[in-house]
Amino acid sequence: MCGRYTLTATPQQIALRFGVDPAPVADLAPRYNIAPSQANPVVVNQDGPALALMQWGLIPSWSREPSSRYSTINARIETVAEKPAFRGPLRSRRCLVPATGYYEWQARPGAPARAPKQPYFITLGHDGGPDDLFAFAGLYDIWRAPDGQELATYTILTTAANDLLRPLHERMPVILPREAEAQWLDPAISDPARLLALLQSPPEDRILAYPVSAAVNSPASDSADLLAPVPGIAAIQLRAPQLC
Repeated sequence: MCGRYTLTATPQQIALRFGVDPAPVADLAPRYNIAPSQANPVVVNQDGPALALMQWGLIPSWSREPSSRYSTINARIETVAEKPAFRGPLRSRRCLVPATGYYEWQARPGAPARAPKQPYFITLGHDGGPDDLFAFAGLYDIWRAPDGQELATYTILTTAANDLLRPLHERMPVILPREAEAQWLDPAISDPARLLALLQSPPEDRILAYPVSAAVNSPASDSADLLAPVPGIAAIQLRAPQLC
């Protein structure tokens, strides 16, 4: 699954990476602990790629209220074409969710069932370069109040974890191949089978995962310190960066 992620790129870096006007996120500060219900940048198709701010946690357009009876921060690719909340957005309301990494939690080996889990930071790079910025596959919808006010919300698609990340969690967010991003946004494509075929996991040798502080557990924590590796914790078949 994906319940927290990061977007530490500048508005200019986001604009350059996705070919969009940075104006909607001109005041965006680096985010080190994005949590559900917060408003974040997504890339949608508006006669070409464009940035929009949306709330994380999809609320279907047909919902009676601007809330969901069940968790919609993630959508499983195995059932996304069938679920009422997601099948419409899959055909016509797809988005890219810019990110620089995400967090996952692992039960400590031998620890009691209710013991705190160890958080890990997972990314495609760790040097501040352009490859650090990628896109989750997302869907969005727009809920309209009786008075005409609109609430735009999104969800992040998930798939079965690859061999590298399975020791952490059985699920992982879908990180779109860069060459598939334009097709994912293309309004001319609506066939679910064709769309789902685009959702390929990145090569395992591009993925970096390492343990970080439990401070990330609190949504109130949002600083660069959250990305610092925690020494002395086994990575369990995951690559870890060199500590200074």
